[in-house]
This record gives sequence, C-alpha cells and structure tokens, in this order.
Amino acid sequence: MKALDRFIQGWRIRQARRFIPPGARVIDVGAHEGELFRALGPALGRGYGIEPRRKTTLEEPSFTVVPGYFPQVRPATGDWDAITLLAVLEHIPAVEQAALAEACHALLKPSGKVIITVPAKAVDHILAALRLVRLIDGMSLEEHFGFEPTDTPGIFPAPGFRLAHHGRFQAGLNHLFVFERTK
Repeated sequence: MKALDRFIQGWRIRQARRFIPPGARVIDVGAHEGELFRALGPALGRGYGIEPRRKTTLEEPSFTVVPGYFPQVRPATGDWDAITLLAVLEHIPAVEQAALAEACHALLKPSGKVIITVPAKAVDHILAALRLVRLIDGMSLEEHFGFEPTDTPGIFPAPGFRLAHHGRFQAGLNHLFVFERTK
C-alpha cells in the first residue's frame, strides 16, 4: 500500500473506532494486515479478521486474520460486539448482500453493531485517476459493482437492524453507516 492508501485507510479506521466500545470483540471483514485491530490496541477484547487476499493465517495475541471470503469464512460462534466492513460493502455483489446481512445478524449479540464505510459514487473516478498517476494502489476498484451508498440501509433492514448513525466524511466523499442489531 502506498502512503495515500494508508492515510485514507487510517481515516476510515478513526471514523469506525468511535463506535467500538473498550473491550469489544470485533470481526473485521476485509482486515488486510489487521490495521483496525492494531489501531484499537489494548481497547480490543478479541479480533477476528477475514481477508480474501491473505494466503496464510496471521496470529497475534489479541487477534487472528484468516484468508477467505465472508460470510463463507467466519467465526463458529456469535455474541460479537461489532462487525466492521471498511471500504468493503461496495465490493460485494448485490446477489450476496442479503447473505452478508444475515450472517452479521447471526454473529452479533443483541445491540451489537455493524460499522460500514462506503465511498460516494464519484470516488471511483477520483481513485482511478490517482491510481493512473501511481499515487495510490487503489485495491480492487474493478470490484465496486456500481454500488450506490443510499442502498446501504436496505441491506440491513428492520426488524433485525436499526440505523443508529449515518454521516459523511472526507469532504463528503465517504459515508459511515452504523447499524445496531435489534433482536
């Protein structure tokens, strides 16, 4: 990852961590090298990351990152405090989104949170230009599937979830959604 990629990633992590309580058990979908878990530091209770680009499992004292795709690869048991999808949902084809939401519901404890960042549609053009001039690696831009951020609430519907927070950051170029498991 280039410096600008890391800067953008760190900004997403800072947005998400505001909604992760100390001691939380967190599943990070698209965990890369465990950057979210490292940023949480001693505030992390336990972390389980899933990363499709990994070839081997990464084991650290407070977290594990395994290779694979969510929800096919996931922890065996539920009762997690939070599931994060930071710059991930736009990579999930529409036909797989319901299964993703169902898995999130099954893994979260009541009042657990799904924390999501997704870019605005204009970001694809900006990232493509930045990648062209080699300022970013722009991982997997070809997998954005034309995702529309306003569709996000429909993926996590009531009565299983309620939208607890929606905001924008990075000059409005990214959305932050936080859904709470209701039952």
